[in-house]
Amino acid sequence: MPDMRFAPPNPLRIADRASGLNAVSVRSYNERLVLSLLLQSKDITRLEIGERTGLSAQTVSVIVRSLEQEGLIAKGEAQRGRVGPPTVPLSLNPEGAYSVGISVGHRQVEVVLVDFVGTVRSHAVLPFSATAQDTNHPQFMSAIAKAISDLPQHLHSRIAGIGLALPEDKAELELTPRAARERFDALQDEVEREIGYPVYVQNDIAAAAGGESMFGVAKNLSDYLFFYLGARLHSRLILNHQIYNTAAAVSYDVGIMRLEQQILKQGTQTSALWERGADWPSFGEAEIEWQRELVEQMRSSISALKQFVPISSVVLSSYAPHSVCKAICRDLEQAVPDIAAVAGNIEHSPKAVGAGSLPFSSRFMVG
Repeated sequence: MPDMRFAPPNPLRIADRASGLNAVSVRSYNERLVLSLLLQSKDITRLEIGERTGLSAQTVSVIVRSLEQEGLIAKGEAQRGRVGPPTVPLSLNPEGAYSVGISVGHRQVEVVLVDFVGTVRSHAVLPFSATAQDTNHPQFMSAIAKAISDLPQHLHSRIAGIGLALPEDKAELELTPRAARERFDALQDEVEREIGYPVYVQNDIAAAAGGESMFGVAKNLSDYLFFYLGARLHSRLILNHQIYNTAAAVSYDVGIMRLEQQILKQGTQTSALWERGADWPSFGEAEIEWQRELVEQMRSSISALKQFVPISSVVLSSYAPHSVCKAICRDLEQAVPDIAAVAGNIEHSPKAVGAGSLPFSSRFMVG
């Protein structure tokens, strides 16, 4: 079996109806295999597809022709070699499919529209409603509808679905009003009923890990420890491209909320900590001390894991500025010299983009 990269754990699904894309909800395994390979490797030839999948030349030709006719893959410019006919590189067609990704947090909701290669085509941030009386449900549904309307009408049939990333961490759920938490279980049905596309649900940390695996820096990593830096610090173990998501997952109080608490003691404004796409100002000693505590917790987690699993790679994903994540990775590599730590490249909204990957992984990729 080829060394393929796989999608996140199968998301919980209620309702399995087709919506556009030739009404295909279940593709053949071989088609998924080819699409997964093209996601991992851009601009590869039919010959390379056959070599890496084990499929015959005839089978590859039939699949490629079908996927091309359906608009899911596209041909590049023919490359003429020294011997034989020119070769034609193949890639996923960014406009072959789209999805909407939604991340629900205790402070805000993010909605993105992503194309088939993970490029964010639109991005909206809504404040999370604080009480049941002050609900933002109409704005929430409007933001989803707006993301869809950002696509030209003729491309609406190429929307594969909507991904919904919801928190499950007990400590973070405690930050969310109970009335809002009670609505989480109903969100899938509400969105499907009001928007009209199938909704795929996943734990928000697993969704973020899946987004980095499908679209980000972890594309070519098979075994690594994934950290997500949000209000708290979370981790997931990925082995052979599979995300291990257990009910006993633990988070740590060394996340951005800890930094916020330390900054407030200095009498400094903290609003920049929660803004997407904005660089942080220098927070001085508070930030230095926080980063030291954060790296120590990551080092401790790696040390405990390495007693059982020989992990040599770490991926740190966050909506924090990329420069901050890179600095944390550099400090972590100094603390654990045999670890290669890399900052994720899905910036601003890793959970929402990860949610957007769920319809693609469920409908098109090998899982």
